Amino acid sequence: MINGKPRTALESVSWRRFLLSSWPWRSVGYLLTTPPVAFAAAVPLVLLGMPWGVWLTRVREGPALPLGSQLSLILLGLALMTALGPLVAIPLGAVERRRLRMVDTRPVRSPHRRPPLGGRRPWVRTRYNEAATWRELTYACVLSVLAVVPGGIALLAVLVVGALVASPFLAGGGRGPVSLGAARPDTFGEALPYGIAGVLLLPALPYLLALLAGAHAVVARALLHGDSDELRAELVQVSRSRARLVDAFEAERRRIERDLHDGAQQRLVSLTLQLGLARLEVPGDSPAAQRLSDAHQQAKQLMAELRELIRGIHPRVLSDRGLPAALPELADQCPVPVRVRTELPVRPPAHLEATAYFVVAEALTNIAKHSGASAVEVTARLRDGLLTVEVRDDGAGGADPRRGTGLTGLADRVAAFDGRMLLFSPVGGPTLLRVELPCSQDVLPSR
Repeated sequence: MINGKPRTALESVSWRRFLLSSWPWRSVGYLLTTPPVAFAAAVPLVLLGMPWGVWLTRVREGPALPLGSQLSLILLGLALMTALGPLVAIPLGAVERRRLRMVDTRPVRSPHRRPPLGGRRPWVRTRYNEAATWRELTYACVLSVLAVVPGGIALLAVLVVGALVASPFLAGGGRGPVSLGAARPDTFGEALPYGIAGVLLLPALPYLLALLAGAHAVVARALLHGDSDELRAELVQVSRSRARLVDAFEAERRRIERDLHDGAQQRLVSLTLQLGLARLEVPGDSPAAQRLSDAHQQAKQLMAELRELIRGIHPRVLSDRGLPAALPELADQCPVPVRVRTELPVRPPAHLEATAYFVVAEALTNIAKHSGASAVEVTARLRDGLLTVEVRDDGAGGADPRRGTGLTGLADRVAAFDGRMLLFSPVGGPTLLRVELPCSQDVLPSR
């Protein structure tokens, strides 16, 4: 279920509002439309399987055919089903995927590949080489043979309950005894208990119909949904490519931070010291003294800005001591009072630490600029393989990712690690930003 609402007929059976929802009617519609579709599929499949029918008839009734003739009939039926069966199954699969939406609101994707534009591989060859086509043929055969089972059960249940409910009126109308299996009530009073039992069973009918429709839908989705091995392999490949890109990006960030810290910053420190020494050697009342003083101040300001830039790329304290030390230092730089709580029994992987850190940094920047908050609370915890970071403030609220790229960028960064970002920010506040990052990798001992 999503937000407490069922997505399938089977899920709806356990829903408290099932009888007041549309699910019973959707299940009835699905069951009623199944026989026509099954009949439309069964007719051509029966014609294709006629050689098998002739073989079975001759085997049962005789006279027995020669072994060569029997093999010929079996191979002929197999050839017809293999050659022409997909031409029945493919359109049937398309119809069934559309009909499945009646009892399953989840997206249903076609499992078939699209032939490449301008390619030499024809449509027929593409379809006959796909496992999805033969799954659809299997579904067509199952539907043709077993479609009567759920429909028959549903019809029998409706007739039984209907007969029970109507039995007092039939018996009391002077039409003689009413046959209810082993019982044959003859008067209204004798049939009344059966009528009461029928009325009590009426609410159970929608549940039975939903179970039957849901079971059929499970089989249909398993055979017709486009969740093939090839698509799963492509998804795994995309996920691995994304992970490699993220890792390369993080490595590049660290290289830039290291080069700035060990290269440009050290040279800037040396320049600042040389300007300070030059000021001491120049008379204070000379024109050059003022220029050296200005240059010295500018060099110190530039060094402070470079340190902020390096900290923004990847703070050294995060690499050395992790989130428990980096988050309080980040909070000290925020103009709004920030309370930090961390529950990290073990240290998460470096890429998750960096993601959590920059989520908090961006959130605190937005709070300081736009929220008007007077207090902020930051919480980071690691439980059951899930790293959770929450940033809560008492500001004006109304944060909307559509009005800027900051929150959208955070969501994209979190999604790169299969995480999710949740934002609750009604107008008037408060605002809660929650980020959840799966942490299934091996983690380091907490320092």
